[in-house]
Amino acid sequence: MQGRLLFRNDDEKKRAAKAGITDLNRKYGMNDLAHGDVLFAATGVTNGAMLRGVRRFAGGAVTHSVVMRSKSGTVRTIEATHNFRRKPLPDA
Repeated sequence: MQGRLLFRNDDEKKRAAKAGITDLNRKYGMNDLAHGDVLFAATGVTNGAMLRGVRRFAGGAVTHSVVMRSKSGTVRTIEATHNFRRKPLPDA
């Protein structure tokens, strides 16, 4: 896994320089992006190889998530049922 910063304008480049980033074109490797005690969490939106997408039903939905912690090696999968009658969706 690799990543590179993409700047939208000169202001973002100035902010990066202020934060100590000197090579604006640097390609970051996995250890640059995440090292030490790392937590990762993801919830499926559409069906994929790793997570199921949101499944709606009358008055709610079911979501499928994964949470991983590098320090302990713990991997948790969570299937949650959301009752919109008790917790309504925010206004759009």
